[in-house]
Amino acid sequence: MSAAPLYLVPIRSREAKDFVRTWHRHHPPPAGQIFSVGAADGTGTLRAVAIVGRPVARHLDDGATLEVTRTASDGTPNANSLLYGAAWRATKALGYRRLVTYTQDGESGSSLRGAGWRVIASRPPRAGWHTPSRPRTGHGNDHVTRLLWEAL
Repeated sequence: MSAAPLYLVPIRSREAKDFVRTWHRHHPPPAGQIFSVGAADGTGTLRAVAIVGRPVARHLDDGATLEVTRTASDGTPNANSLLYGAAWRATKALGYRRLVTYTQDGESGSSLRGAGWRVIASRPPRAGWHTPSRPRTGHGNDHVTRLLWEAL
């Protein structure tokens, strides 16, 4: 891990998704995105990424809301907090009024709290996305309670 100060860097979609494939604990990269941002250390080494897109939940997809659909870090302290703050500033600069994300049960949310976010709802575990009329393969994260967070 790096002790050098972190700074924000622009990052292309493909590079952000490759970083998520390498470093994210339980999810693959999301299918789409509106923008992504990275955090690099003083040597220019990419340490974390955030990907922001349309909300996954249809009822949140109101044209004024975006969702941080993925963050991934190599474990560098404060990298995710830096990215959550930057994602909210960029979201507002693009004209959106709300930014949300989710954490799974067992994740502390300390990066979100450090960036000034708050929990607004608890979501019960999902049975999964598979239905007979629309077969889906699970990603190992069904049956997990989630918290919904909102940027302030």
